[in-house]
Amino acid sequence: MNPPFAQGFDLNGKIAVVTGGASGIGWAIAELFAAQGAQLALLDLSESVHSMLERLPGGTERHLAVQTDLSSLESLTSAVSGVLERFSKVDILVNNAGVALLEEATNLSEAQWDATLSINLKTPFFLAQALGRGMIVHGYGRIVNLASQASVIALERHAAYCASKAGLVSLTQVLAAEWAQHGVTVNAISPTVVETELGKKAWAGEVGEAMKRKIPLGRFGRPEEIAALALYLVSEHAGLMTGENIVIDGGYTIV
Repeated sequence: MNPPFAQGFDLNGKIAVVTGGASGIGWAIAELFAAQGAQLALLDLSESVHSMLERLPGGTERHLAVQTDLSSLESLTSAVSGVLERFSKVDILVNNAGVALLEEATNLSEAQWDATLSINLKTPFFLAQALGRGMIVHGYGRIVNLASQASVIALERHAAYCASKAGLVSLTQVLAAEWAQHGVTVNAISPTVVETELGKKAWAGEVGEAMKRKIPLGRFGRPEEIAALALYLVSEHAGLMTGENIVIDGGYTIV
């Protein structure tokens, strides 16, 4: 039987790793998880991850910031070791860090392709592998992969990005199938454009207004809306949900 509604979202005693946690969707997720009682390990390429940590309740005494380049397997392995040395276990992994290097397919370079697939697909897999082993041993885990509406539809100039996000959804399903018997759930979230600081700049002006006209609800997503969905997926209320790709796009992909 599920716990009482509010209690089901209680993350006290849970350790959560959030990549790209210093800004945007990752920061919104970190804030919400911390408010629900989780201890956070924020992994980010930016050195601002350290100052952002001070804004969470408990600061550095309760949470951990790791500035690292997760595209490097050596750095990723070192970051995981540091997290486990601090907390001994991880209950939740949110693979949020990503990159969008947009170019027409005829001009897309090998470097752009490799960088996109590395950050958006390779890194989430090896993080899930590294932390999933411990989750399997403990018989409990929640993994959330941030994909995109580009995982299920074609977008111009998004060849590498669409491929990486579609691959991430497929990876989500495979891990969910393999690890369900061990009490580990794995799900994906696929948002439309989200009004992060970078999102606001990239979609400012007429290009943004044109995009909004394609969305039945007529607006972009907000980071806190994505965070709320992530909270549900790691909560006790979502214990039966695994292998899903939840599209949160204002109806963009249904028209």
